[in-house]
Amino acid sequence: MTTPASWTVGGIAVHRVDEIPLPPATGPWLLPDATPQVVTGQQWLRPHFADDEGVLRIDSHSFAFTVGGLRVLVDTGIGNGKERANPAWHHLDTDYLRRLSAAGFPPDAVDLVILTHLHADHVGWNTREVNGEWVPTFPNARHLTSRAEREFWSGYDMDEARRQMFRDSVIPVEEAGLLDLLDVPAEGLDVVPGLRLIPTPGHTPGHVAVELTSHGRTALITGDCVHHPVQLAHPGIGACVDIDPGRSQTSRRELLGALAGTDTLLLGTHFPPPTAGHVVPHEGAYRLSPVPADSP
Repeated sequence: MTTPASWTVGGIAVHRVDEIPLPPATGPWLLPDATPQVVTGQQWLRPHFADDEGVLRIDSHSFAFTVGGLRVLVDTGIGNGKERANPAWHHLDTDYLRRLSAAGFPPDAVDLVILTHLHADHVGWNTREVNGEWVPTFPNARHLTSRAEREFWSGYDMDEARRQMFRDSVIPVEEAGLLDLLDVPAEGLDVVPGLRLIPTPGHTPGHVAVELTSHGRTALITGDCVHHPVQLAHPGIGACVDIDPGRSQTSRRELLGALAGTDTLLLGTHFPPPTAGHVVPHEGAYRLSPVPADSP
């Protein structure tokens, strides 16, 4: 098995733990305004982020790193063996846990799991099936999400598919006493020194991005505030599943505006390889200047 890709941020190695590339149909469904004409109009998206026909490349992965002596995992992907309405997520059988262990994060050693939001493709590996039961994958880890996020879904009229996701991937962690709900103020919340949650609501009401700082260097993990680099060029393009499209766009514009022209490393939760880069001004908006992963 190949060594997981990683980037150095000051004294922190940030590992991308791959789950699965998502099928070509994902882009038109998820970002319907990112038409082939729009995508091919941005030459810099090819070949890494889109093909020559304007089809977006989109991945599912997590990020893992050690900060303050804690092994941290940000988002947990889709998971194996889950009943899902989306056929691309249904009953997966991937080597995700082996890849996570290969990066130096065996499940029992993970101390902290940060959930940017509670969607099926970000909470799936919270649990795994053992003897017909869904049990926490990371039994020694505190799982963090924003209080606004959990409370929103508690009062939401869920369809059966979403109720199933909560039953198999969220509630078992809650019942094990492993889920902590955090109040994340507008200015952000320090979890431990060097690890900060930044509120980026809109995709979901309690969505957060994750900021890392070490030795004067900074990285930011997007969650679903930004699904794909095409949204740097067109920040008005939103996802079909945004709860509040207007607020999502505002969060995205504010985030990209704050990062543009800085040396902050942007790490996209669904960006295909090379996955990371710097936000630079481009044609009245932005583009991603890719930063390759460290050589193994």
